[in-house]
Amino acid sequence: MALTNAGRDWIAEALVEGDGGLTIFDNTNAYIGVGDSNTAFAASQTDLQASTNKLRVGMEATYPQRATNVLTFRSLFSTGQANWAWEEWGVFNASTAGTMLNRKVETLGTKTSAQSWQITVTLTVNAA
Repeated sequence: MALTNAGRDWIAEALVEGDGGLTIFDNTNAYIGVGDSNTAFAASQTDLQASTNKLRVGMEATYPQRATNVLTFRSLFSTGQANWAWEEWGVFNASTAGTMLNRKVETLGTKTSAQSWQITVTLTVNAA
């Protein structure tokens, strides 16, 4: 899973500016988005690449979580949400616009209205 330029810049600003007016990736502001585009990842992307079939859903209670250098985000897409082929996902700090921290192109299957799907994203921050 690749970090976007916007995600990289957000991290750099947070390190230098402190709160600096940034919208943090907390339970109120963090979202996982899914879409049906399999367009290759580019670091310059600022949103999912699906033209219409894309949706962001907020965090479940108690998420995101942090354990040392591991961040865990979790959202639940209900029966009426995101019923299409899931080909991409990303983590955001707003329901629309905002910063896309990362984006992954990955075939996860096709969700139907008979299903609720939970998606969990685990990000590990490592030193090089």
